[in-house]
Amino acid sequence: MAQAHQDQEALRERIDRALDELRPFLRSDGGDITVMAVKEDLTVEVELQGACAHCAQAAMTMRAGVEEAVRRAVPEVTQVVAVNMPASAQA
Repeated sequence: MAQAHQDQEALRERIDRALDELRPFLRSDGGDITVMAVKEDLTVEVELQGACAHCAQAAMTMRAGVEEAVRRAVPEVTQVVAVNMPASAQA
């Protein structure tokens, strides 16, 4: 059990490092992003914050920025989803 917890923490740290590369860009537009959960199937749930939480371009940011950066750094991640994706950004 302790090893699984350590593995989960290490995975989350790798995900956070990937997001740290994107944060300056998100923050320059008045937004940010937080990892909410990493599920057993290696789906990463994030929360868009600030301006990103209400942006019509959030879907593009998620696909072209967030998911790509996380999957490049942590290839075992199966998908990245925003738990608060604005309805106007969902396609």
